[in-house]
Amino acid sequence: MLTGGGARAAYQVGVLRALAHILPHGISNPFPIVCGTSAGAINAAAVAAGGADFHRAVRRLQLVWRNFRAHQVYRSDPIGISATGARWLLEPVLRGLGRKAPVALLDNSPLTELLKERLDLHEIGHLISANVLRAVGITASSYSTGESISFYQGNEVLSGWRRARRVGVRVEIGIEHLLASSALPFIFPPVRIRREYFGDGSMRQMAPLSPALHLGAQRVFVISVGRGVTGAQERVRTDVYPSLAQIAGHAMNSIFLDGLETDIERLERINRTLRLMPPESRDPDLFQLREVDVLVMRPSEDLGALAAQHARELPIAVRILMSIIGGMRRGGGTLLSYLLFEPGYCRALIDVGYKDTMARRDEVREFLSIKPRSAE
Repeated sequence: MLTGGGARAAYQVGVLRALAHILPHGISNPFPIVCGTSAGAINAAAVAAGGADFHRAVRRLQLVWRNFRAHQVYRSDPIGISATGARWLLEPVLRGLGRKAPVALLDNSPLTELLKERLDLHEIGHLISANVLRAVGITASSYSTGESISFYQGNEVLSGWRRARRVGVRVEIGIEHLLASSALPFIFPPVRIRREYFGDGSMRQMAPLSPALHLGAQRVFVISVGRGVTGAQERVRTDVYPSLAQIAGHAMNSIFLDGLETDIERLERINRTLRLMPPESRDPDLFQLREVDVLVMRPSEDLGALAAQHARELPIAVRILMSIIGGMRRGGGTLLSYLLFEPGYCRALIDVGYKDTMARRDEVREFLSIKPRSAE
């Protein structure tokens, strides 16, 4: 399972690179169920579509992320940025004239072309037919119903589900599902699929682990892009009023990180409860719960602080826009960390992901039931 986080998803590529180092060469995708949300949905689709050769899929994904430029994801040229800004300023006039009003800060149309060029999503169906994959799940949020919709493509034994604010819908995964899942709120425009508009899948996703479990996962390997929080946080006194960028970054963290931490805590409580119950009392017809092992990879470094170090890599038009809303000041690094699709920052995140995973390689091997290589 790969979580959301804009440019932070480069960290996931570092983890996958380490997995490719740990796994035997020539192996197919070791994960029969692949789920993703937001930018993690794009990485998930790339891994799933290249599942016949895991190492090759990771190499291709790493090649894109190590050479990313912001203009490949959103319009970062002065004309594009100015046009979007002008539409925001003229929003009341446009509405009065019956014209389409802006609902996003940036134009991410370049991302559509990049995905069409780099991904062959038809391969997912072939791999499912060949039993290399069981299922692929991509989660987006419906602006119409407020529900978390998990679009999934999988084998015939799987069926959809409906829970409180959570729905599983069988589809053939396409570019539109990836764009919908990664449409950062306020940053990128909503995506229309059939008769509904969808936005980033991390919104309203109260149970991020749920899609993987509904698709049959017994163990879940999670690659998060946020640092885990343990214990009470130190209170910091400040007299500086928060900038718009700082508030936006705080909102982004709430959307992308809080739900996962809560869901993992809930799952661990269920696991502990089940372990206290005698096996004979676990009637599957009456007691529809099962133990699920979870291993979570999280960054060992503050990705917001790391983004602040690379802020000058952004195109000048984007830097000006970020300066206006406080993104280049102290506290603005969190928002930057979601938008900094530039080589220096992405490569730094890949390195952190690789280092973090290799530091836990024995734990990873045990979780994935991998025998260690004779020499490394």
